[in-house]
This record gives sequence, C-alpha cells and structure tokens, in this order.
Amino acid sequence: MGSTAKRTYALIILAALLFSTIAFAAPPPDLDARAESVLAETGVPGMAIAIVEHGKVTHAKGYGVRRLGSPEPVDADTIFPTGSTGKAITVAALAVLVDEKKIGWDDKVTDHLPGFQMYDPWVTREMTIRDLLVHRSGLGLGAGDLMFVPRSSRSRADTVHALRYIKPATSFRSGYAYDNVLYAVAGQLIEEVTGKTWEVFVRERVLAPAGMRSSTTDEAHQFANPNRVQPHARMDGGFRGLGTQEVLDERAGLGRNAAPAGGIASSANDLARWLVIQLQHGLLPGEPADGRRLYSEAAAREMWTPQVLVPISRFPEPVAEATPQFSSYALGWSIRDYRGVKIIEHGGAVLGVQTIVVLVPSRDVGFSVQINSEDGEVLYGMMFELLDHYLDAPARDWMADFRTFKQARQDRMLAASRATDTRNAASRPSLPLSGYAGTYADPWYGPIDIRQDGGKLRIDFKQTPNMAGTLEHWQYDTFRTAWDDRTIEPAYVTFALDAAGKVERITMQAASPLADFSYDYQDLLFTPQPAE
Repeated sequence: MGSTAKRTYALIILAALLFSTIAFAAPPPDLDARAESVLAETGVPGMAIAIVEHGKVTHAKGYGVRRLGSPEPVDADTIFPTGSTGKAITVAALAVLVDEKKIGWDDKVTDHLPGFQMYDPWVTREMTIRDLLVHRSGLGLGAGDLMFVPRSSRSRADTVHALRYIKPATSFRSGYAYDNVLYAVAGQLIEEVTGKTWEVFVRERVLAPAGMRSSTTDEAHQFANPNRVQPHARMDGGFRGLGTQEVLDERAGLGRNAAPAGGIASSANDLARWLVIQLQHGLLPGEPADGRRLYSEAAAREMWTPQVLVPISRFPEPVAEATPQFSSYALGWSIRDYRGVKIIEHGGAVLGVQTIVVLVPSRDVGFSVQINSEDGEVLYGMMFELLDHYLDAPARDWMADFRTFKQARQDRMLAASRATDTRNAASRPSLPLSGYAGTYADPWYGPIDIRQDGGKLRIDFKQTPNMAGTLEHWQYDTFRTAWDDRTIEPAYVTFALDAAGKVERITMQAASPLADFSYDYQDLLFTPQPAE
C-alpha cells in the first residue's frame, strides 16, 4: 500500500472511530422512564437532569413536582439550590481576577485581605488564595459551619473575623478536611479586590457571560422566581433522614454569609451551559464558536489540577465497585477515577435539596443531577448509572445498591447508638434550673442565652435566627435540645460545674449518629459572660 493510500486508509479508520464514538455518546434511551420510576420508587418529589456531549446539550429535562402535594412540574428551567457545587463557580470568579492579573493563586491572603487571621499566626502569614480552596488548612471537618447552618444574622466580614478563634485540628497543609468557611473568606476577598460583593461580581462576571440566565446568587432573586423547587426531608422517623417525606421551610437553609461556599441556585438548562464551559476549558458556548472565554486555558488547567490527596475508605458491598483507586481535591472540584477513567465531580447539599455535577473529559461528556430532597442514594445511583452508560459498562441498578448500602449504614449506626446508650434516667440535675440560666459565649460562634421560663430551661443561639428551644433533662447535668424548629439537629448540652457549684463551661454534641457534619456542636465551648 502506497503512502497516500495509507494516509487515506488511516483517515477513514479515524473518521469511523470518531463517528462510532459520537454515535454511541447519546443519553440512555430509557432515561425518561428511569427517572420517573426512581421518583415513584423512592418518594423523591422532583429531579432535573442535564447532559452535554461534545459541546452540545443532548438532554435537559425535569421530572416530578417542585413541591410535594402540588401539581407544578419540574422542568429544565426550574431552579434548585446547588450547594457546594457552587464552589467551582467561586473559583471561576477568582480565575477571572487571576486572568486580569489582579490576584494570583499563590498570593498571600493577607496581601488582599489585611484583616484576615487564623488561630495560628504562622498559618495566617502563609495562607494563600489556593489554600482557601483545597481543604488543607488544618481546620477540622466542617469547622465553623454553625456560623451559617442553618442560618445566621452575622455578616460575611464578621464570619471571616471569627476564624481567628477556631482552633486547628491538624497542622497546616498536612492533610485533607472539608470545610466551607474558607470559601466565605474567598468571597470576602473578591469584595475587597473588586469593590463588589461576591453576589454582584459572580452575577455580572460569571453567570451573565455564561448565559446562565435563571441562576441566582442571592435569595431576593431566588425567591422571586416562581419556577423553583421546595426542599424536602424525612423527619418523623426518630432522626432526620428517617421516616416520611415532608416539605421544609425554604428560608431556613444556608446563611448568606457562606454563599460563596454554596449559595447559588441553578437549573438544568443553566448547568448544561456550565458543563459545556468546563469541558471547553473556559470557552463560552456559541454558534458558531467565536473564541470568547469566561476564563483562560491556564486557569482551566489550575482548576482541574489535584492539590491534596483525599483519604480513601473502601465502600462496603454492594457498592464496593464505586470505590476509587485515587481521590484528590483540586480548585473547587473533586478528582477521582471510576473504571480506570478520570472523573471530575462535586456534590452539593443545602438542607432539603441536593445536586451533583460530573465531568468525564476523556469522553467529552458531562452531566448534572438535581433532586429536591435529601435522598442522596438517588443522586449517586443516577450518577453511576449514567457513568456506566457513557463508559460502555454493563447496565446495573445502582439505585437499588445505594439504597441497600444506606439502609445498612443507618441500621448499623442506630444499633451502635443504642449499644452505647448508658443513660441514667433516674439521675437528677445538680442545680435548680435557675442555676443553669445565664448568658454564655463561644469564641467563634458567639453568644447563647439560657433562661428559666415557666418551669423549663430555654436555649437561644442569638446569631442564628429561630434556633431556640427547650432544654429537656437527659441525665445528671446533661440536657437534650427540643428545638422549636424540629428540622434543626437536636443536641446534648452538658454543663460542667466549678468547685463552688457554678457553671464553668458548656459543651455540646449532636444527638443523632446520622447528623450532618455541618452541625459541628462538638467544637463549641461556651463559658459564662458577665452580666451587662
């Protein structure tokens, strides 16, 4: 065969391979039926799925209803709070500033935010913008989240100020521990550099150029959109996550001071555009492509470059095959493998709503799944079923497997909780109820008020609106919270007395073994405050 013929033959083979790849790369033909059946089987009210392939949106559709018991359907423009998937959008906003040479990824935070301070002065001096984004600061898992979960009346600047009082769990850059509070710092840094709030800058410089017209960065726009989901959770089974599905108060979610960590609401259509931009390394969607960029190719490489190793624990059967061989965190993205293929993804949860965004660069495919409930097994079941489809793996009912895994985990944790329950119900408090009353404060959270009211003790977290409730005696000097808002995770409140029999400190612990890590009660240490 001559050289010309060989080249022609090679081009034919290449074209055939490309055609076969594109022909295969199509959404599952039964995706609509599968989504509808999942909702029916699990009791999840609504779902939205977006899929992009080779720069094109091949699927963007909603299923089910926005609110349990109401007929309004979820469609491709229905907005869902997207939780921590928005961290990548905050990173994109920073990338815009890096491209404009207003900041650098490895600039010291104090170069742009002079008032920034961590507990350790050396860490304060060494912390870079990159460090804010990759969960290696030395803070513990979810440290400081009670400053904005479930709500907060404090500003973002005040939240940043409180960081100096949160003690580290490990040494700086020694390992991975997921946090949200340092993304709040990133949001405040954007405001310091640009003179615009994170909300305004992201809306003007990221969402608008990206054509994400339904997406919002603030509650005013979110709640003004009638085409939005309501959050749902299972609340009547003894612990949150168990029982029957019910509607939650949509205004009781994440505090706006932490919006840079997870305060964006978006739709399937908008997430599809975001997926295209990511897979095109910052190029904006266009017909025809005109070369306009949201951020540079260099910034795109930074976003997807692993920065810190994430410890791997093997998943038990029947979902053991989902265990990655490697796992790491980049800038607002998790990088892992599945079936030998690199996967870039991030999940997000705001109380009552969950989202996952997944990219498979080697297949030029991306997808998102959103649900308006806390049934994470549905989110991850759909994720792995779609991954298997695009990786040409055998079809599998991942949904059933994740449901089995979740049930076994719940049963195991509840059994362990019962086994360690040594409550002495016959014990009595050391003090009369009036002896526990007073004003107390934790260095990073701030003040709480405990008072006697009608023969009962009442507790009020002063900087968290509506986080108040009755303290019911549990044993000895430990009480259990009965929050007025029962969607807030209950906690044990333990009073420690000094030699004179007066309250010296108060510690807390989540009552549920299934409590979300954002209820970081265990990090609180309240001490009495002098009367004003």
